[in-house]
Amino acid sequence: MTSAARPLRFGLVGTGHWARITHAPALASAPGVELAAVWGRDSAAAAALAARYGAAAHTEIGALLDDVDAVAFAVPPDVQAPIACRAASAGKHLLLEKPIAIDPDQGRALVREVEQAGVATLVFFTARYQDDVRAWLADVTARGPWTGGHATWLGSALQAGNPFNTPWRQDKGGLWDLAPHVISLLWAAIGPVTAVTADAGLADVTHLVLHHDSGATSAVTVTLSVPESADLAELFIWGAPGRSAAPQETVDAVIPLRTALTELAGLARAGQATHPCDVRFGYAVGAIVAEAQQQLDAARAR
Repeated sequence: MTSAARPLRFGLVGTGHWARITHAPALASAPGVELAAVWGRDSAAAAALAARYGAAAHTEIGALLDDVDAVAFAVPPDVQAPIACRAASAGKHLLLEKPIAIDPDQGRALVREVEQAGVATLVFFTARYQDDVRAWLADVTARGPWTGGHATWLGSALQAGNPFNTPWRQDKGGLWDLAPHVISLLWAAIGPVTAVTADAGLADVTHLVLHHDSGATSAVTVTLSVPESADLAELFIWGAPGRSAAPQETVDAVIPLRTALTELAGLARAGQATHPCDVRFGYAVGAIVAEAQQQLDAARAR
């Protein structure tokens, strides 16, 4: 195999539920990439996951970076951001989870490191890599203008026994876990988001009004606290062309993650560093969420 055809060697950072059911299977099966190494805060879990896929397990991030061309992240955002900065500065391409960071300063630092290094980056806004969603976006952007949008995502991740009931979700709730996905889709469908107004309900229920540069507005409600019987995810836009509903986000995220990995490998091989869902877009979405959080915090302090 020539060097040009060599698979892009990925290190996986993270060993939790999402890493096991989505990242590792996608890395092991996406064309043009190889799951070469694993690191996790639980070294025993890292060793077990690496052994399952014939990868190397590392106990030090530096050793993992020395062993790979790119890094895929499946860790909480406060863990992801500093490691991603280090990886970018080492010239590694990045497959990031959303949000890219909680602290806006960390997000800006990551963007700077990426731009200085010239590495390729993608943020895994799951639906943005689905074929049916991409077809929907192509249709609605061709048919506008649209007057508004609406999205509701009622999730049950914070119910006892749910594998996604993790400390960072307990702390940050649906605003940080679900809203980035929704904002990403509405942004692509009816225009960049220029402002947000946020209000809180019970538990982690959050309501957002998004203002888009087109003049359109959209309304968003997210939570991770409903019982499974109340689970719901819907998003639609409306205007002169009528009403158009987005396809549902897939339950098998391995498929769109394979697409993301293949596209990242293509960017890396072509020496390209821009993509509609790259780290700059991830930062822009995160900035909207951070502004909403500031408004909620200010309201609670009054």
